[in-house]
Amino acid sequence: MPALELLFSGQLLFSALVIGAIYAMIGLGLNLVYGTMRLLNIAHGDLIMLGAYATFWLFTLAELSPIVSLAIAALGAATLGAVAYYGLFRRQLEIPGPVERLEANSLLLFFGLSVVVQNLASLVFTASPRAVPYLDQILDIGGVSMTASRLLALGVSVALCIAVALFLRMNIYGLAIKALIQNREAARIVGVRVERVQAMSFMIGFGVAGLAGALLSMTEQISPFMGFPFTIAAFIVIIMGGLGNLLGGIFAGFLLGFVEIYGVVLTTPNARSIILYGVFVGVLLLRPQGLFGGRRIAR
Repeated sequence: MPALELLFSGQLLFSALVIGAIYAMIGLGLNLVYGTMRLLNIAHGDLIMLGAYATFWLFTLAELSPIVSLAIAALGAATLGAVAYYGLFRRQLEIPGPVERLEANSLLLFFGLSVVVQNLASLVFTASPRAVPYLDQILDIGGVSMTASRLLALGVSVALCIAVALFLRMNIYGLAIKALIQNREAARIVGVRVERVQAMSFMIGFGVAGLAGALLSMTEQISPFMGFPFTIAAFIVIIMGGLGNLLGGIFAGFLLGFVEIYGVVLTTPNARSIILYGVFVGVLLLRPQGLFGGRRIAR
């Protein structure tokens, strides 16, 4: 297929939409935790990995449909979020001091968690790549070939992003999250139960990562060290969308997916990392407040 024809093909558009939707969902989970609490969760990708392995083993050992495992992976990751919040990070949030100290402490804590989780997963599951052979039949829709699993990933990711957008606009807890992101002390003064909202944001952020892992287990190979590239992608997304700007991060996720797919087609697959990091550095240099707003996050 000629290069120009490929650029305007439905096949390429579908690929960009799928990876963009997954990036948007992954970035959303990370942005919730950072926006409400200023915690730098560099173990975010490891939660994705755990969700992927949960789906794999439920399918392999219990013959449970990965579609059912979506909910189980999300609930399991959300439970881990509650344990991590009340066991490790609640006290960190109560310690008075500058926000920079909180960010540094959270970075170290999450780094330690990431190392422990990766090595435990490698010890228990081994480093051999695995995959869930589910919904792998090829569908042809309008001349575009796609697997049913990738179509499912696109549908679930888009539905989740729409649900979160409505939640933030129409639900009392969604409005409380937005208030907490904008200014913690002002939110407390007007009656927002800050600790409850923080715990809920932590659980939702972790749960979204687990859900993403369950979807990815059906579309690509999984391993104990698969999470790091997705952590980097999530950070790029929230930098592009604006730190704490949840809706901006959703748009940024789709934009990054298009930049990656079309950039690789115009260059070479080996340039993928160069493209992603180039976008990251470019946004930091030219528009450090993000492409979709410049909201100031106050703690």
